[in-house]
Amino acid sequence: MNEEQLLPPVGFRQRGPVPTGSRLLMIRHGESRANAVGVAGGPIGDGGLTQRGQAQARALASRLAASQELHGATALYCSDLPRARETAHIISSGLREGLELQEEPGIAEISVGEGDGLTWPEFVARFGAVNWDEDPTALNAPGGESLVGFHSRSVVALEKLIKRHPHEQIVLVTHGGFIEQVLKYLWGVRAGERLMPRIENCSMTEVEFGVDRNRLLRYNDLAPLPAS
Repeated sequence: MNEEQLLPPVGFRQRGPVPTGSRLLMIRHGESRANAVGVAGGPIGDGGLTQRGQAQARALASRLAASQELHGATALYCSDLPRARETAHIISSGLREGLELQEEPGIAEISVGEGDGLTWPEFVARFGAVNWDEDPTALNAPGGESLVGFHSRSVVALEKLIKRHPHEQIVLVTHGGFIEQVLKYLWGVRAGERLMPRIENCSMTEVEFGVDRNRLLRYNDLAPLPAS
């Protein structure tokens, strides 16, 4: 018997059939300087990974190399922000050889425009604290994005990747905000609403978009750092 034949009837199932659709394995970047010092992390404020962020990425790479759980992945993408790019270079050692890292700007974190590099108190003092519960179309700063605009941009990138990789597993090294937008798309949540999920640095969240079903396959799957 194969695995499908061993499953109970649909009404009883808890795990469903083997995934065969487009599977997006999303990895949130490791801790960045922007995270560590509390600044708005666009291209200027990003600062790349901290030592802790590098250690988080190495821990994940070691797990992936040992488990080979992503050796079926056919493509590796990262956003164009330094923290994602650096994380992707580190974790690539845990993936199968031959995957060329490709940058995809559409999977980047929400743009903070002119707030890039400001501390969060400076950001709020200069531009105010955007209230997306009242107006999800409001920009967070001049030249930045609104919640609705961020969602729309994320969906365009997501649908492009699904179309490009219809029956494949691909790895995206991305950001918590983008992962939230993908989950909203998966569950049909409106563009202007927030889920506010907890997504750890270097954790893995995987979704499947198929012909008959869209599913969450894993969420916030973390390779913890060794105890010091």
